[in-house]
Amino acid sequence: MKFSIRRASPDDAEAYSRTHLQGLHETYAQIMPPAFHRHYDAELPVLIAKRREALEAGAASWLAFDEAGAAVGIATSGPGRDDDRPDFELHHIYTLASTHGTGLGQQLLDAAIEDQAAYLWILNGNPRAERFYLRNGFEPDGTSTLCGPTWHHRPMFRMHRQQQVTGGHERTAAVDSRQ
Repeated sequence: MKFSIRRASPDDAEAYSRTHLQGLHETYAQIMPPAFHRHYDAELPVLIAKRREALEAGAASWLAFDEAGAAVGIATSGPGRDDDRPDFELHHIYTLASTHGTGLGQQLLDAAIEDQAAYLWILNGNPRAERFYLRNGFEPDGTSTLCGPTWHHRPMFRMHRQQQVTGGHERTAAVDSRQ
């Protein structure tokens, strides 16, 4: 399966938000209660408006498409928001279940953070994501917290990785993130 990945523009707000919503549903189907999914379904118009605003403000977001042109994955990253970890943050990556095992998640990760030192937050009980990030050099840093009410106060933990260097050379992204 081949994918194309490009920086999302404000015109992509709806496709990005719908893909995000489907990714949330598929990723957290067994982890989150039905109320979580109903909440996000009802919030779709708000999510689209907020994503459009973020993209208009220059948010670093990527959208992945399959060969038929359907949106199948998303990623957003940017400066760290945690006071004790001011480096780069991977806000989220979601790929649709139909693409799992194809390498799309890796392509989105490479586009979103390249070889930078970075951190992310991961919901407890998501072993597939945890394995993916461990394979990519992330390690739990000992920090955990509870999510807010929208996420039903579920526990989450933070993972961090150092800048990636391969064979004496910095690793480069397989995707042109400037598109």
